[in-house]
Amino acid sequence: MTPTELLAPTYIQMLDALSQWLDKASAQLGVTLSARLAPDMFPLATQLRFACVQAIEGMHRLRDEPFPPVIDELLDEGRNAGEAPGSLADAEARLQQTIAMVRSLAEGAEQTDADRMIAHALPTGMIFDLTVDQYARDWALAQFYFHLMAAYAILRSKGVDLGKADYVAHMFGYLRPGTMPA
Repeated sequence: MTPTELLAPTYIQMLDALSQWLDKASAQLGVTLSARLAPDMFPLATQLRFACVQAIEGMHRLRDEPFPPVIDELLDEGRNAGEAPGSLADAEARLQQTIAMVRSLAEGAEQTDADRMIAHALPTGMIFDLTVDQYARDWALAQFYFHLMAAYAILRSKGVDLGKADYVAHMFGYLRPGTMPA
């Protein structure tokens, strides 16, 4: 399995799940995007946007391509989400935009050299030197799931009726017929 074959479907299915969680939140409680777990933690609006950033950034790093301008837009929106969280419709549009971008980048992906080095620089000045495989396994998935799970936890903490089935909804496509409990 290539890093693209690992990351792209993971990003798509989990961003789709996140979209469904927002639908549930809207229908059940009208949860605001300014909700957060702790005062010093980013709000839901930021977690959503940063999950999108991780997916788009991850796909571009695998392709060894510069980031598109939407990365800076999402980062700016995320950093300012405490004061301007936007609407659920805004968040949904960003999720759908990201899913479409990931699909497009995956379709046009060539075989990636798993041993190619990626210099991953953080805003703090730290730089991690990773192979493509190490990047996908140790950074890209972990960072994506961090923001995804923060969003899930915020929604749960605000009373949205989410459970394991919502988190792994994509698994029902693999369910053997006749084995669903009554």
